[in-house]
Amino acid sequence: MKMVAYTDEQVEQYLLDELPHWTYENGWIRRKIKTSSWKSTLMVVNTVGHLAEKAWHHPDMTVSYAFVIVKLVTHSEKGITDKDFQLAKKIEEVVMWDAAETSQGVFEGTPDDPRFKYIKQDK
Repeated sequence: MKMVAYTDEQVEQYLLDELPHWTYENGWIRRKIKTSSWKSTLMVVNTVGHLAEKAWHHPDMTVSYAFVIVKLVTHSEKGITDKDFQLAKKIEEVVMWDAAETSQGVFEGTPDDPRFKYIKQDK
């Protein structure tokens, strides 16, 4: 399926409106997810990997002890397309989900305790 790549200005505006924690750098949309430990980093990598495989659209990732950088581009179109934006939205929705804030009290969320820290939420 042929996709149309967005212009640089369109990408910047989309990120501003829809994905404020993502940036546009060197032709890629990019998100740095801060974690609390290697275990947390691996959970993020596996989650992003699962989502990407289901979408059949695979990001580049930089993996370190306390962060993961996810980068997306549609190589076949040599630019950012709806594929990139939709996968970025799904990654944001799943990885950055704060159960305590969005579940109307059903879930308590990860305890505020260093032993259980996981994702460092962008506030």
